Amino acid sequence: MVIPALNAGAVLGDCLASVADADEIVVVDGGSTDDTVAVAARAGAAIVHALRGRGLQLHAGATAARGDWLLFLHADTRLSRGWREAVAHQITRHGGQAACFRFHLDDPAWQARLLELGVALRVRRLRLPYGDQGLLISRALYEAVGGFRALPLMEDVDLIRRIGRRRLRVMEAAAITSAERWRRDGWLRRSLRNLSCLALYTLGVSPERIARLYA
Repeated sequence: MVIPALNAGAVLGDCLASVADADEIVVVDGGSTDDTVAVAARAGAAIVHALRGRGLQLHAGATAARGDWLLFLHADTRLSRGWREAVAHQITRHGGQAACFRFHLDDPAWQARLLELGVALRVRRLRLPYGDQGLLISRALYEAVGGFRALPLMEDVDLIRRIGRRRLRVMEAAAITSAERWRRDGWLRRSLRNLSCLALYTLGVSPERIARLYA
């Protein structure tokens, strides 16, 4: 289990509690100024320090992890019950493929349900999940496709595209992600911004330029 974190002390505890029975947990801190590292230490996670940037942190975590399978998870996401069984099924029955979890938001609003539906359609049609759905991948496949790159943004889409549509499945368990970003920025505004970033990246705009626009 590899979890990149930056000033995530308020949400990291719930994330770690949901995966407390993982064989190994590596939290990669990108220079937090809050209690992120202390929260990770109290949970018994291995702590790796890396330069800030999700791509860099994910790469560092994959290097530090010891298992033959890697499970990447965002710090503001927790996994539903049954996640270990879903992972075991994936490894046993579909070991040559990578997999993500179903997307779910921790908000009762109708906008959250609509967004979940949109994500499900995107993943079903395009096989294009984002990092907030988690990613399970064997180390062999991860290394074969080149792993996470040191990108400031779109590092998840970049890796998923190299894995390819035919080598990606959706597991039955859910990744329950914090809806705070949507509540803070506005459901429509946040969703349109995410879609704009994906569209620009698809059109060939560099992640560095997208990151500047995104900021």
